Amino acid sequence: MVDAVRESLRASKSARWTAMAVVSFTMLCSYYVADVAAPLKPLIEQQLHWTSAQYGFFTGAYGWFNVFFGMLVIGGIILDKKGPRFAGMLAAVLMVVGCGTKWYGLSTTGMTVTTQVWTASIGYAIFGVGIELGGITATKIIAKWFKGYEIALAMGLQVAIARIGTSLALAVSLPIASSFSVSTPILLGALLLGVGLVAFIFYMSMDRKLDASEPSTVTGANPEDAFRFSDILTILRSRGWWYLAILCALFYSGVFPFLKYATDLMVQKFHVSEDLAGLIPSLLPFGAMLLTPTFGGIYDKKGKGATIMILGSLLLTAVHVLFSVPFLDNWLVAVFAMLLLGVAFSLVPSAMWPSVPKIIPQRQLGTAYAMIFFMQNLVALMAAPMIIGWVLDTYCKIGTLPGGGPAYDYQLPMMVFTGFGVLAIVFAFLLKAADKANGYGLELPNQQA
Repeated sequence: MVDAVRESLRASKSARWTAMAVVSFTMLCSYYVADVAAPLKPLIEQQLHWTSAQYGFFTGAYGWFNVFFGMLVIGGIILDKKGPRFAGMLAAVLMVVGCGTKWYGLSTTGMTVTTQVWTASIGYAIFGVGIELGGITATKIIAKWFKGYEIALAMGLQVAIARIGTSLALAVSLPIASSFSVSTPILLGALLLGVGLVAFIFYMSMDRKLDASEPSTVTGANPEDAFRFSDILTILRSRGWWYLAILCALFYSGVFPFLKYATDLMVQKFHVSEDLAGLIPSLLPFGAMLLTPTFGGIYDKKGKGATIMILGSLLLTAVHVLFSVPFLDNWLVAVFAMLLLGVAFSLVPSAMWPSVPKIIPQRQLGTAYAMIFFMQNLVALMAAPMIIGWVLDTYCKIGTLPGGGPAYDYQLPMMVFTGFGVLAIVFAFLLKAADKANGYGLELPNQQA
């Protein structure tokens, strides 16, 4: 009887899609804060007198605690042992604290430049722990509510809604900062995180209803379903998990760090005015919003998940080749390349995240996602931005902009991004081969007939 009640709740389209929408809105608020400083690089350099290396240091701080203190893996274990309500609330609080600290670092003019950089970086690192824990919590929530249903479509829509926050950050933060101050868009982000926290509290009531109808809460937890620390070793022994995790780190190294520098690229190479430069990168998440659910729906009904990831990696590489060609400097080329990158950014995530439950058992999902996010933090969100900032300062300075900031030649950084894409292609093919050898079912539909 309890099973029937639980299944009827999960089978309710309105219930599971409402859960998805509420969690997605919380992630939308966090995505805004994650990318709010990306368009501000020229303004930060002009008004706060940071260098590109300092900006890259600040941007790379996102992954400090997740990588060096293993907070992502610890967060995944907390998620598997304590559940999504506890983990989600912890994530929301950390994001608010981190964003507040980041705002303080950028808004306090009495500090030295070094103190500003360190304070903002520590805040961004705290926020990074919160958003990454929130991300794996949201992913496990979708897997919990949608397994056997439209799981890839739901995950695609969750990512699409969240990326509205990225689009808003790229489009509006520079005009807001120009009208008020560099720190004002970040203060707005702190307010949005407060609204997102309220939204997650609403979701918690829905999650309690679902848990109340589960057999484990009535008759006692099944020992076979409990998370064990030895499960970490089980995950690490999975070749498919390794290929997927490395592909994730490489693919996102060609996307997220690029977005941190994309507005500056529009100014430096494509000669777009600073007030409008953020609009072109904002096309990326808007395109992804439309296409990620579409490709997710295809994966649900038709399968071909590994093939979708290969296509996305190929497109990512092609885009960065376009950006690295010196004479292609018309703003229309930038718009076309950004739209193409939006397609790539839709293809890989739409198939990547729903593929993890096909490789890893449900009880280990939180930890498996956390360990993938750990690699993403290490490579894509910490190391890659710092490398690009160092490359710009060391090899790419070519003069001074009319506004007073440094001028850069972005060809070499774009070639670095191209290299990430080439490696992503290699691991996408390795994943497809592992799927064929081990029968994960990545090429099979998700949705049950």
